[in-house]
Amino acid sequence: RSRNEICRDILSVWWHCPTPNYETVSHRTLKRLWFAHSVLSTISARKPAYGESPLIFELVREVAEAGKAAARVFCCSALDQATASVTKMTPDVHPYDYDLVVIGGGSGGLAAAKQAAKLGAKVACIDFVKPSPRGSTWGLGGTCVNVGCIPKKLMHQAGILGESFSDAKEYGWHVRNDGHDWNKMVTSIQDHIGSLNFGYRTALRDNGVTYLNAFGSFIDAHTLAATKKNGKIETMTANRILIAVGGRPSYLDVPGAEECCITSDDIFSLPEAPGRTLCVGASYISLETAGFLTALGYDTTVAIRSIPLRGFDTEIAEKIVGYMERHGTKFMRDSQPCAFEQRAGGKIAVKVKNTVFGNEFETEFDTVILAVGRHAVTAGLNLGAAGVRVNPRNGKIPCVDEVTNISHIYAIGDVLDTRQELTPVAIKAGVNLVNRIFAGGSIKMDYDLVPTTVFTPIEYGCIGMSEELAIEAFGDENVEIYQSYFKPLEWAVNHVEHDGVAHREDNACYAKLITNLADDERVVGFHYVGPNAGEVTQGYAVAMKMGAKKSDFDGTVGIHPTVSEEFTILSITKRSGVDATKRGC
Repeated sequence: RSRNEICRDILSVWWHCPTPNYETVSHRTLKRLWFAHSVLSTISARKPAYGESPLIFELVREVAEAGKAAARVFCCSALDQATASVTKMTPDVHPYDYDLVVIGGGSGGLAAAKQAAKLGAKVACIDFVKPSPRGSTWGLGGTCVNVGCIPKKLMHQAGILGESFSDAKEYGWHVRNDGHDWNKMVTSIQDHIGSLNFGYRTALRDNGVTYLNAFGSFIDAHTLAATKKNGKIETMTANRILIAVGGRPSYLDVPGAEECCITSDDIFSLPEAPGRTLCVGASYISLETAGFLTALGYDTTVAIRSIPLRGFDTEIAEKIVGYMERHGTKFMRDSQPCAFEQRAGGKIAVKVKNTVFGNEFETEFDTVILAVGRHAVTAGLNLGAAGVRVNPRNGKIPCVDEVTNISHIYAIGDVLDTRQELTPVAIKAGVNLVNRIFAGGSIKMDYDLVPTTVFTPIEYGCIGMSEELAIEAFGDENVEIYQSYFKPLEWAVNHVEHDGVAHREDNACYAKLITNLADDERVVGFHYVGPNAGEVTQGYAVAMKMGAKKSDFDGTVGIHPTVSEEFTILSITKRSGVDATKRGC
């Protein structure tokens, strides 16, 4: 149908629609009005091609009022839908090139850009990856897809499969382990990531988002410079700007760090097997990396300056390190590398200082991976030109509900100060934000009770407070801790030992619920150590968001035999002193 025919149809609906029966009217007419706006907006942007037909352009200016008029006719429930539709149908009136420009093509930025475009906004997304000191770079999708969650989980899975050879033999399979092919694994993983990169670019195009592979920076509060790889600069203006540039790994400020070491930016595309490896840092990134490297058969050591998994439950952090240590990963505690030097033959000499006694020693590795923290990639954005304030200590942006101190400039994801650096958090925050901006939404991101999982060799899932934080918040007398040690049924038939340690240890898994006695035993902390931790933890996150109490867990029938059912039968408290280890089914 021609555009004029559509326009005449909408006009006839507006001026000539008879009063319908409230019970039989459908939303078709409202949907037609909504659709007409999209069509007419396209025509309006191309006036020279279609002329100045009053039939078209009068309707462009008044179609929102038409929707409201139709809503008054339809009344009742239709009014609510019409109001939402009119909000979506009415673009901001402004002199800028775009309604929204997103700086950063990671998970959060892409989700926000696509959602805003779906709501009728004119959107552009600027993304550029500066190569790591080792030269690693990647495509659209940000840290999670390219050098984070996705390749990490796949390499973790590779390690799990290797460890399962022992199980398979005990279950009667005749399997032979001829070792691991690093290059094959890396190629398979990078091929998958490449398909995701392509999919993201296609999704932006399909949603009408303009994509620029360029480095974005502010010229003023509404103007951006997009610097392309060839040095060409394109300027663009936007009514609203969303900063979603994420973070990058930090390097130690010691001699040879950038020249000799790699980071998580490099390990997942490393062309050659890492060999004897040192992971520097006690973060979850360091422990996860050390875990899958050990499982793949590489001699791996972790250098820990102070405590492992800072910010997580201390008891469980020590359980994870203990498990890893018993199963082959070496740990240098109270150790801080203070210099790196490339030696002949490709070895890296590492000078290490003991943080307790101050003595130094030297050792050699084939590969050194730094996992000593991350920093927000705000340097170079020229935020001062836009008046955006940053925390000078970490370069992150303080926000209230993702809004910076400049009301039309927003931030989501790892650049946010004091917020979790997690992909699903950035995605949900971005979608909620653009729904508030372009669809009249009211839902704000809730940063409390966010579930997460650490993919160490024995996985760890948690929601809410650690034991230490709960005691600090509510007092020791008001905190009850229920716990249980157990062994998954799937491990029961494997009694193989390696170096005197059972491959599948008894009571290596752990369940802990932390409750607030002063609030009718509301569950404030959930902690699980064992296989498939992400899958186990995710469902309980819903229960905790709904305010689950210990009685709700007790009243739930478990699925038998599973590890997750353990949370429905927890009865032993830590303060009781009763042995919480499991015997039998």
